[in-house]
Amino acid sequence: MTDWSRLSHAYGSAGDIPALLARVEAEPAPEAWTDLWSALCHQGSAYPAGFAALPRLAGTAGSDDRVRAVNALNLAGAIMAGAGQPHGAGDVRARYAAEVATLPAAVNHRLRTATDRGEYVDLLESVLGFEGVAGWSEDLAWGLGNEEYEVSCPGCEADLFVVFGERGFFCTAEDHALPDDVATRPLRPAGPAELEGLGRRLHDIALADGHHDVAHALTFVFGSATCPECEAGFSVAERVAAPG
Repeated sequence: MTDWSRLSHAYGSAGDIPALLARVEAEPAPEAWTDLWSALCHQGSAYPAGFAALPRLAGTAGSDDRVRAVNALNLAGAIMAGAGQPHGAGDVRARYAAEVATLPAAVNHRLRTATDRGEYVDLLESVLGFEGVAGWSEDLAWGLGNEEYEVSCPGCEADLFVVFGERGFFCTAEDHALPDDVATRPLRPAGPAELEGLGRRLHDIALADGHHDVAHALTFVFGSATCPECEAGFSVAERVAAPG
């Protein structure tokens, strides 16, 4: 039996976690999930209490209630994305292997039936968290949801915005919310046949699930860009995945 008082989360002792877990299991109120998420995975940081909560989250992920299940999957995915951080909980992938083993099937089920784009990309990121795909398991949904990534140029190290979606498809070093005189360079999407590795897999999953807009966005995420400051060309995906 877990002694929660001996574990820690973002705010100290994890003695309050059983009550928070009971609350989200009883009601899918957004504020309840916010409180639990803030304690167990604050700003993407991993804590021993987060991994100890995985058995309960795995149980909730199998709920017939979609809101409960999706929230549990996303939090569990974010927790597992931090498995490689220095958290003092040991080899959590081995310790919680049984719980983590049930989560891919649950998340794939919810992926296939997701109609909301935001929910879909969050779940797609959770898949990568469960699989331990470094970098992307923390960055995929943010970029796809906001239709941009912030990266640094490999040539001049300028801070850049790679934008893809309703605002256009371009790279800029300036505030692209400002009109007219912002210097930009067009993005070059990868052709679906050119995609390899993770890009090809994510693209194929999105197409199979009927999320053609996500698949289209991924061709730019795994395409290339040019820095408007120094004209260096670069792979968008490589810069997203580069250490911060």
